[in-house]
Amino acid sequence: MQPPARRKGRPKGFDSTDSQTTIQSLDRALNVLVALASGNGMTLTDISTVLDQSPATMYRVLTTLASREFVEIDPQRQEWHIGPMAFQLGSAFLRRSGVIERSRPVMRDLTAATGETSNLGIEKDGDVMFVSQIETHESIRAFFPPGTLSPMHASGIGKALLSMFEEDRLARFLRDHDLQRFTDKTISDPARLVEDLRLIRARGYAVDDEEKTTGMRCVAAAIINVHGEAVAGISVSGPTHRMTEGEIGRIGDLVRDAAANVSRGLGAPDA
Repeated sequence: MQPPARRKGRPKGFDSTDSQTTIQSLDRALNVLVALASGNGMTLTDISTVLDQSPATMYRVLTTLASREFVEIDPQRQEWHIGPMAFQLGSAFLRRSGVIERSRPVMRDLTAATGETSNLGIEKDGDVMFVSQIETHESIRAFFPPGTLSPMHASGIGKALLSMFEEDRLARFLRDHDLQRFTDKTISDPARLVEDLRLIRARGYAVDDEEKTTGMRCVAAAIINVHGEAVAGISVSGPTHRMTEGEIGRIGDLVRDAAANVSRGLGAPDA
């Protein structure tokens, strides 16, 4: 019998059953970056408490990361923040696809036409990750910093992407994910969600009607690439007193057209 082929990207003699497959110090440093990315400035004590590590250990990690500009400290407040090198690496991820660059001018037009915040999101491990945003100038507005995650079943972009899933993939999603209830309007029943996804496919856009946050609505549509795959979603979000039920149809048409515009730029068939 032939030995199994070695998977690309692994060294010769690599044993996938070996429990020591990670580098502890690197793992610790990455945990620090994740913690800092989720906050808005953290002291050494904060980081040590959150990660359950000694301050001395965390300080060594932080100074190492700071030497390469992955983190930086505010000397006045003694708080640590994500540094410019971390942003540069994150930007490299966004550059993997032309969807970001092609979406930005369309998003600006969408915000100008609706007066509301436009967003771009992709799927990440069963959630929606927001990767770009054009904010409205209104004082009350939706805000999703790049990197923010949101459950797919309670998100306009998430439902737009789910509506494009093949039947077996959708079945796996429903099997593996708890449809958590966030408001009285959250669709937490799988059968109801499937029915809503059918409606989304038919009209070409999804509506999050206060399903994640009371008082906020979102209208979204999927962006398709040259292979006919849904690679992202574009949306408009705002408070219900401005995005009224009577406005949903008009905004939905604009969002659907915006998604088709970006899809054409990506070479989508029949976009």
